[in-house]
Amino acid sequence: MAENNTVNGLVELAGLVGRRVALRHRLGTEDGRPLYTDAVGELADDGPEAVLVHTRRGQVRVARDAVVAVREIPPPVPRRPSWAAVARLENVCADAWPAPLERPLGQWRLRAAGGFTARANSALAVGDPGRPVADALAEVVGFADEHGVEPRAQVPRDSPWHRNLAAHGWVLDERHAAGAEVSVLVTELSELTGLAEPSGGLRLAVEENPGEDWWRLAGDAPVTAAQRHVLTAPGLAHVGFGVASDAADAVIGAVRLAVLDEHLHVARLAVAPEHRRRGVAVALTGAAARWAAARSARWCVLQVADHNTAALGLYRRLGFRPHHRYVYLRPPG
Repeated sequence: MAENNTVNGLVELAGLVGRRVALRHRLGTEDGRPLYTDAVGELADDGPEAVLVHTRRGQVRVARDAVVAVREIPPPVPRRPSWAAVARLENVCADAWPAPLERPLGQWRLRAAGGFTARANSALAVGDPGRPVADALAEVVGFADEHGVEPRAQVPRDSPWHRNLAAHGWVLDERHAAGAEVSVLVTELSELTGLAEPSGGLRLAVEENPGEDWWRLAGDAPVTAAQRHVLTAPGLAHVGFGVASDAADAVIGAVRLAVLDEHLHVARLAVAPEHRRRGVAVALTGAAARWAAARSARWCVLQVADHNTAALGLYRRLGFRPHHRYVYLRPPG
């Protein structure tokens, strides 16, 4: 990109405030020759005498009359999180969504919940199962048969664990109606706590126990004992059930929340069809974030099927970014 025009010998910077730039400026002289350096990051105003560049290593203050060139540059390519970080977040999400039946298999987790959600009825295959993969997969199938659920593995996409299962013939479970490919989205909680407060008679609350109206909107009918266990998570200290009510006191929105390991896990966000696209989901998300911030959460995480483009679009507009993806695999044949 071309350098900005100059005004009275100084580089015009106002149009680039808030953009990512490469800014060249004078440091001084050495042996009568000028010394220059570059600062790369987001540009900010610091009054009539200076600007700030927020670089990866910290804030750099540059006098305006020391700037010799500036140009806008593209955003940095996001770093892929390490597989260790992916495994940690997968386990946080699994803890937030506890199956009533769970058995460790080395670092893998075998789970069954009477068929309520694939997350609670699959083997979370991250880490070392503590035995040859073929033997571990046989145990996955045996556990599923024992508890009357489909044999299925949940595994981060393109990970070493994904490759191991694929090498043993396990394939994408395209028959899973809720979606076999899922995006895990994250954001800092501070990005959500300032979302607009409700208006137009909308009232928000986060309750300790789900009422019948909450189950009607966010649950699956019929509500089974296994579903109640997953959603109420009796072993967790901080579980909440957000509700949005209209001026007539009717519940028109619901969401399930859990806080653990400084993460707010958001799930089952639902809005009554006649009240959609009116800001109810955004208001519920803001209320959830404020509730979680009071319980020492710092980040928010949620899992969205890749085919749910409406939900993905909403969360991206709210500042969520992809962390990784996972897939559900089934045995060959």
